[in-house]
Amino acid sequence: MALGFIEIPFLSVTLLVADQMVKAADVRVLGFESPGNGSMLVRLEGEVAAVQAALDRAEQYAAGLGAKIVATCVARPDAGFTPMIHFPNSLNPLYGGRDQFLPTDFPPTNQKTMNTKEAIGIIETQGLTAVLEATDAMLKAASVTLVGKEKIGAAYVTVIVRGDVAAVKAAVEAGSRAVGSLGKLVAAHVIARPHDDLIALLPK
Repeated sequence: MALGFIEIPFLSVTLLVADQMVKAADVRVLGFESPGNGSMLVRLEGEVAAVQAALDRAEQYAAGLGAKIVATCVARPDAGFTPMIHFPNSLNPLYGGRDQFLPTDFPPTNQKTMNTKEAIGIIETQGLTAVLEATDAMLKAASVTLVGKEKIGAAYVTVIVRGDVAAVKAAVEAGSRAVGSLGKLVAAHVIARPHDDLIALLPK
């Protein structure tokens, strides 16, 4: 077994790249970790070849987005390394966001889970006012459901919605336009049929 670590700028890009990695190779996402500077560290687990394949896909896909990443594969990690991977989660007091995104953060509920025809829409801004305006525009523009809001430091805020692909695309387009001069639009993306490992890290 091996561990993979990929540090990626912005939560929006991290979600896109992580989805590509788990769809491309037989790996499992252990979680995301926020250094507090607007980037995210993705932690993966799998056999060495699978982890390396996932990292290769991450570099390829991120390059296509114009993002620079840092990636490494740790083969046969020492048992003493475990506390670096598994440790309690907490809220960062500086920006109010989760220090980690873990599959155990949101226990299953009776709410409807995503189906294979659904998508998630992501808008990330630098500035909270801008993302609030964008969220209102998304919810008014199409039949989508608000998944949640995430902060990762450096004033970067991401809002995620869900719904069928056409509705999510319409919502993201409307949200992007609504940002205007209220803040910096970092990214606006749609992920069709997101992988289960990705969904497990998000509010239900």
